[in-house]
Amino acid sequence: MSIVQDFDLTHLDRLLRHFSARPQALDLDTRLPELLQALQADHLDLLPLPGQGHTLQRWQTLARVAGCDLSLAKLYEGHTDALAILAECHAAHRVGDGIWGVWAAEPPDARARIVARDGDQVRLQGRKAWCSGALQIDRALITAWAADDQPQLVAIELSHPGQRIRADHWQALGMATTTSVEIDFDDAPGIAIGAPGQYLSRPGFWHGGGGIAACWYGAAEALADYLREHCRKPRPDPHADAHLGAVDAALYGARAALRECAAWIDRQPGADAGFEVRRTRAQVEQAVDQVIHHVGRALGATPFCRNSHFARLSADLPVYLRQSHAERDLAQLGQQVAEVPAGAWQL
Repeated sequence: MSIVQDFDLTHLDRLLRHFSARPQALDLDTRLPELLQALQADHLDLLPLPGQGHTLQRWQTLARVAGCDLSLAKLYEGHTDALAILAECHAAHRVGDGIWGVWAAEPPDARARIVARDGDQVRLQGRKAWCSGALQIDRALITAWAADDQPQLVAIELSHPGQRIRADHWQALGMATTTSVEIDFDDAPGIAIGAPGQYLSRPGFWHGGGGIAACWYGAAEALADYLREHCRKPRPDPHADAHLGAVDAALYGARAALRECAAWIDRQPGADAGFEVRRTRAQVEQAVDQVIHHVGRALGATPFCRNSHFARLSADLPVYLRQSHAERDLAQLGQQVAEVPAGAWQL
């Protein structure tokens, strides 16, 4: 696998426009894998690796895909994150063909366990939850637990009969087409990637968290464009103008935070970016909440009911935004801020 550091986004835009013109499905969107395969065939999944001098370009691409469709962005971000993780763990030779995902959620009632190991070959038992796109992708990196109580990254093939997908609990309307299922493992094989605990301790863990914030931003930017187009109409609408001003201020702050964070990561690629990414995600989340609020109040019900792209983004974005852990994330940020020396906020 060769990760490109720069590529022409013209073809990406063309593929996204073609995808956007499809009929809007309320259930599993069968064209998501088709588009992901087309992106992969043209090497448009080989984003610049984070921390290598082009982190902003990586995040800009993720934002562009998110502005098209958030279900697509969820799978695309997961696939490109998996490629970055494999590269960081010196396992790029494991990429092969097909589309990847990354499933690392650890709810207390679902845990995948490593019950046997022979070198890099492991056997899995238990259950994994929040497996987004499992019906549409080919491989995944998951966190599994060994006897030493350290999370181990494991690569799995979704076609193996030792795995059973359970989709009966998925009742979502927003982000419906990603179908985040549960997977039961019964002596299923996998390949250990990296060292135990490396998934969480590596610098790229937080770099990936910044990429998710870029997806939030891209979707909010796309919604904001509908309000900007409305305000360009010749008929005066001072209330909409005020909403647009508030939206611009919110996006300006979020964009500045993402750019500053990307630059920080590129200057210190091996450093712990937890503080910088946490505060950036908090800034972007607040901005996205503001955009959703102001755009909806300014435009009323019409685009929610008559514009399929607007309606889908509006339904998907609040769900995708909940990859933030809200006040839990803010509390961790506050604990870090409390240790910052006085004067750190000075202009």
